[in-house]
Amino acid sequence: MKSNRAVKVIGHRGAAGEAPENTLASFLLAAEQGADMVELDVHLSADGKLIVCHDETLDRTTDQTGAIRDLTSDAVLASDAGSWFSPDFSGERIPLLEEVYEALPDSMEINVEVKDAAGSALDDNLLEFLHEGKRIERTVVSSFDHKLLVRLKNKEPQLRIGLLYAADLVDHAGYAALLNVDVFSLHPFHELIGAKDTANAVTAGMAVYPYTANEPAQWQRLLDIGVTGIITDYPGKLKTYLSSRLMIEPN
Repeated sequence: MKSNRAVKVIGHRGAAGEAPENTLASFLLAAEQGADMVELDVHLSADGKLIVCHDETLDRTTDQTGAIRDLTSDAVLASDAGSWFSPDFSGERIPLLEEVYEALPDSMEINVEVKDAAGSALDDNLLEFLHEGKRIERTVVSSFDHKLLVRLKNKEPQLRIGLLYAADLVDHAGYAALLNVDVFSLHPFHELIGAKDTANAVTAGMAVYPYTANEPAQWQRLLDIGVTGIITDYPGKLKTYLSSRLMIEPN
């Protein structure tokens, strides 16, 4: 069995299994539970603000409706993003990306997934944001839009990019090499990557962060194939699981 010692716990949309996804409550819970990194999603509002929300619209996770790209940030922030999950989170709202960075400890890494790049309107907005302070050093930008990631990487060579995909590629590391830019990490759907794929990626210098694994059997399979991080809705439970496995591993 592969060692668990270097495996990062990555909270999917914070601790989305136990708090309303992509809210400060969720991110702070993930931090409290010992996550090494949180994953979140961004869209651009009508007034050019980076909004943390998974969907293109407010319909599923708030008490309001409408497409984020058509709404001002004030309109988005006025919605209730917690009540749908539980009355305990009533009044919790969608945060701006800057609020998440300010709320979390500087030591915590943040995986920013770009959902809707609004053409290329989001590119410079996001890079300008990341250049403030030391944000770029604690950030991995991922997306299913690989052309977007190449654009961002060419504009800012220091940026760490991660490829999101839901396919069992013939050669995972080989595909990343085809992009002709340095890829920091692979983010495959957790069922669609095996031991050889992971080993090849790690040998090529890439991290492997599969998404979204929520069960002990899934975690153990990923540990066995040697992944370097696991994206989960339950960072606290994964942290406990990793600790229990360490206790029974031989020195």
